[in-house]
Amino acid sequence: MSEWKEFQLGELYNVSSGLSKAADQFGFGNTFISFKDVFNNYFLPENPEGLVNSNEKEQTSCSVKAGDILLTRTSETSDEVGMSSVALKDYEKSTFNGFCKRLRIKKDAPIKVSSLYIGYLLRTRFFRKSVANFATMTTRASLNSESIKSIPLLFPSFSLQEEIGKTLHSLDKKINLLKQQNQTLEELAQTLFKRWFVEFEFPNENGEPYNSSNGKMVESELGEIPVGWRVGKYEEIVKISSGKSIKRDEFIENGQYEVLGANGRLGFTNKFLVNDKIIITGRVGTLGTVYIVTKPVWLSDNVLISKPVRDDYFYFSYFVIKRFSFSSLNSGSTQPLITQTDLKNVTILVPDEQSLDLFQNSVNGLFEKIFQNIEEIQTLTQLRDTLLPKLMSGELWVNL
Repeated sequence: MSEWKEFQLGELYNVSSGLSKAADQFGFGNTFISFKDVFNNYFLPENPEGLVNSNEKEQTSCSVKAGDILLTRTSETSDEVGMSSVALKDYEKSTFNGFCKRLRIKKDAPIKVSSLYIGYLLRTRFFRKSVANFATMTTRASLNSESIKSIPLLFPSFSLQEEIGKTLHSLDKKINLLKQQNQTLEELAQTLFKRWFVEFEFPNENGEPYNSSNGKMVESELGEIPVGWRVGKYEEIVKISSGKSIKRDEFIENGQYEVLGANGRLGFTNKFLVNDKIIITGRVGTLGTVYIVTKPVWLSDNVLISKPVRDDYFYFSYFVIKRFSFSSLNSGSTQPLITQTDLKNVTILVPDEQSLDLFQNSVNGLFEKIFQNIEEIQTLTQLRDTLLPKLMSGELWVNL
């Protein structure tokens, strides 16, 4: 550790603010790096999806270049402040969210910093605790520029930084490949769902498309549908319930079970609320996220739970809810909200039993592979998160 040196972030980086514009200026124009891009990624996405109507002056003052660090500076809770993401390339004509701060290395910085190393260093528990000490909380949690500059961090030689970064990044590459494979597998299943239950084309024993009702269609409130199918409510194919609130002091750092919200993991605890294969969607705040849970977990009260009434309804139910227009279901005034009743009463098309059985059997193998990949992702993530603090503290060494 004698080779490691401590520096405050302000000694190494200049800190500047992001872009704030009216809501009608988003959705078109040039690349815009969102709060979500920063919050969810150790390193910025290769191709951010956000767009904003930005001019040349804004693109200069709020540019994002290789080596830049973006930090979330304000949010509803202190847990969401100081989350970092590092740019590994220049983003042409890009700007970044005004709820974030940009740290750009000084030309006269006393040391050279590896982008991979700092990307992982800023996600360690040590840095998260430092952020908590420097953040302020009034109506919202916030982290100002002077506070950011005051945070101290340890740095080894640049060559050791590079090796530590590469070691951790190799695990992330494996994780990302598995995530991409899962996305492809789900897209295959979703394509099949659309072909069968939206376009009404089914394969016969020769692989040729045919209609499950032999081409016979009848009128309904949803338009023409195959004979033997009917219009119903979402509650006819699932049982709907809500998650349950859990206090922060009930979170346990190395708990046995995950606490999940609409956006994924919130923490860990040693008790679980459900132990079943279920479908989750956001109830309040975040609407539109839909994902499957297959293990014991605690689910927060900001989610709604869909449990299909029959096993062979499961994947049909999953893709049905993913097609819902959640914005039209929103009944919230101060923040987005959907209720159990809102979800139960969504009008859906209910196919015949034969079609449902056939679809379940057709996509089951795809999802079994997805669940296997998820287990491997969790194993690799745990390994990365175990190595991270040990490498960053010098407790473990990598060979140069």
